[in-house]
Amino acid sequence: MTVIVSVKINDGIVMAADSASSFAIGQIYQHANKIANLRKGLPIGIMVTGHGGIGAESVETLLKDLRRRFTGEEDCFKEWKLDPSNYRIEGVANRLTEFIGEKAAQSETDVFMHFRICGYSSGQPLAEVWDVMTQGRQCLPPQCLQAQSDFGPRWAGEKEALDRLILGVGSDFRSASVKLGLPDVKADEVTLAVIRELNEPLWLSAMPIQDAIDLAKYCVNTTAGFVRFSVRRQKTVGGLVEVAVITKHEGFKWVQRKHFYTRDLNG
Repeated sequence: MTVIVSVKINDGIVMAADSASSFAIGQIYQHANKIANLRKGLPIGIMVTGHGGIGAESVETLLKDLRRRFTGEEDCFKEWKLDPSNYRIEGVANRLTEFIGEKAAQSETDVFMHFRICGYSSGQPLAEVWDVMTQGRQCLPPQCLQAQSDFGPRWAGEKEALDRLILGVGSDFRSASVKLGLPDVKADEVTLAVIRELNEPLWLSAMPIQDAIDLAKYCVNTTAGFVRFSVRRQKTVGGLVEVAVITKHEGFKWVQRKHFYTRDLNG
């Protein structure tokens, strides 16, 4: 399942993810790259949770193929090239849906992946966040998770720890309420009421970008610790935490990431 976290504030968006990668056969690896810059030079990032790839292609390979289309390097997809002066994050999300939909339709097995696009549309003062999800062998229409005026942390994948910590209720609170005798409608009302009473805001939209970075890392590390010590959950969160930041003026920048080689060789 793994975990991805975005923290959107006035000054930009922080993206953080663990490095575990799960495959349909049950195999889990700890060195996946789940954050990418979708178009070098533009303030557009993407994260993914769920299956580690589609067919024989890993998430990392798929995103690099898509990036080639966005940079105009694929002769058959010249119309996909992003014009730095005239693009919209919604349009990027639509292209991702089309691209992943092609791949999922060709897959021999069902695909369950959750992509999160974070970034700035050209000429816009504030960032947006869009979600694209696969279901079986199709890709669902993109959904705007946070418009320019919406702020705060959002998380996906292994949600239980952060649901309990920030919302005040676990992911299965509603179903537990029904199991304990509440009618469906009443269970919905109670769940929303409890969240209103117990949610714990950990952010301000005006917080400095470094504090947003610290919050995103804390959320991923908290989830990893929760999964590690849970005796009921598969160990699907782990490995190094990768972090990137997208701001209006600096664009997409890495804060913390894995490398093949040691620090001195990467210097």
